[in-house]
Amino acid sequence: MLPLMILLQGTVATLPLGVMGAGIGAGLAVIGAGIGIGNIGGRAMEAIGRQPEAVGDIRSNMIISAALVEGVAFFAVVICLLILFV
Repeated sequence: MLPLMILLQGTVATLPLGVMGAGIGAGLAVIGAGIGIGNIGGRAMEAIGRQPEAVGDIRSNMIISAALVEGVAFFAVVICLLILFV
């Protein structure tokens, strides 16, 4: 815990807190999107395995859901970059 506190004190002394928050926020947005898209793909494969005749509907719903998750993650990263550079 002590080395982390020393590292944070050095970082805070050289960078504003907004820059640190923007970096952490962008990282969390990307990680969350990756987990979400992975869950969507995994659940879709399970559903296709259970009902192979519904592959077209499941695939289209999976692509739409993944695009929505990707859009939210992109929006979060853009907001973090705006905080970083403005």
